[in-house]
Amino acid sequence: MTKSRVTLPARMLFLVAATMMVALANSKTQSKQEKRPFGKTQDGQPADLYILTNNAGFEVAITNYGGTVVSLKTPDRNGKMADVILGYDSVSGYENGKAYFGGTIGRYGNRIAHGKFILNGATYTLAKNDGENHLHGGLIGFNKRVWNAKDVSSSAGQALELSYMSKDGEEEYPGNLSAKVIFTVLADSNALKIEYSATTDKETVVNLTNHAYFNLAGQGNGNILGHQLTLHAGKFTPVDATLIPTGEVRSVRNTPLDFLKPTAIGARIAQDNEQLTFGQGYDHNWVLDRTSAEVLSVAAEAYDPQSGRVLNVSTTEPGIQFYSGNFLDGTIQGKDGKDYPHRSAFCLETQHFPDSPNHPNFPSTVLKPSQHFRSTTVYKLSTR
Repeated sequence: MTKSRVTLPARMLFLVAATMMVALANSKTQSKQEKRPFGKTQDGQPADLYILTNNAGFEVAITNYGGTVVSLKTPDRNGKMADVILGYDSVSGYENGKAYFGGTIGRYGNRIAHGKFILNGATYTLAKNDGENHLHGGLIGFNKRVWNAKDVSSSAGQALELSYMSKDGEEEYPGNLSAKVIFTVLADSNALKIEYSATTDKETVVNLTNHAYFNLAGQGNGNILGHQLTLHAGKFTPVDATLIPTGEVRSVRNTPLDFLKPTAIGARIAQDNEQLTFGQGYDHNWVLDRTSAEVLSVAAEAYDPQSGRVLNVSTTEPGIQFYSGNFLDGTIQGKDGKDYPHRSAFCLETQHFPDSPNHPNFPSTVLKPSQHFRSTTVYKLSTR
């Protein structure tokens, strides 16, 4: 009897302790969405930071200032977490910065030649903020605007909806454009899904994308020249000396722009090639080998042998701009006081082609009042 009285409580205590440990472990990785202050803009508008986490601990932080992806934390092959996105610690960095770190780009992502395009017989003149050309929506693009935020989480994952009304004439674009972006951290995988949509009351042009800078070894941790890149694209759009497409669609075969097989980013970046000279490295649009505009197609894969992290990109867009961080020069101090030296990150911007309004042979970026623009991209992280 004495033995029974001692054993039973001990067993119960063990079960209670085990239950508490499981509950504690689960609480640390519970799918959730948090909202935190992120500072104020120069004109006094408050910015917020939204942290979206899935049950595996995969975490993405987004601010409603510029629809900006501020951080993306994911494990390496040994389970060690790191932030693989370049950025700033507060809204002031994004407001004053010129690198477009993590921002939602619009109304038109990428370049428009000479800041002009013709639509329905009318000529629209835009700001020239990239030499003689227009870049990423102008002087105050979508990445410099405060968006309205709404939690739209579901069983699919933690989700944040950001919306912005771009008024007729803003940055000289025609039409009142109602834009919306939904960021979802998927519940069943370490992936960030970005869904863009827009409507207009007047014919206009639209090209929305995200300008995240990735370093799979961790932000501020060396260059990305050893990352192995695959682009599912047999063609690209050559550019002139100002990085405007010539209108030609050219095969990547027998050029340093051939990433059909996994290739280190730095393997051919220094070759004597006109396109690499113009871009000071890679800063080009690849024409994706997609099956349909209605379904996600695999666009790219990046692998960091050092950490084992893998980034897979799928999209409904026809093109992807691969940028090798050529203009990073170490003068930018980012998160955690880290400097961002030359080629310390890369971008994979899913989008329509640069300067499409001036090239009728490119997929159209025209949006009419009767139409609903929709686009989806998924950035999925894993290890090997």
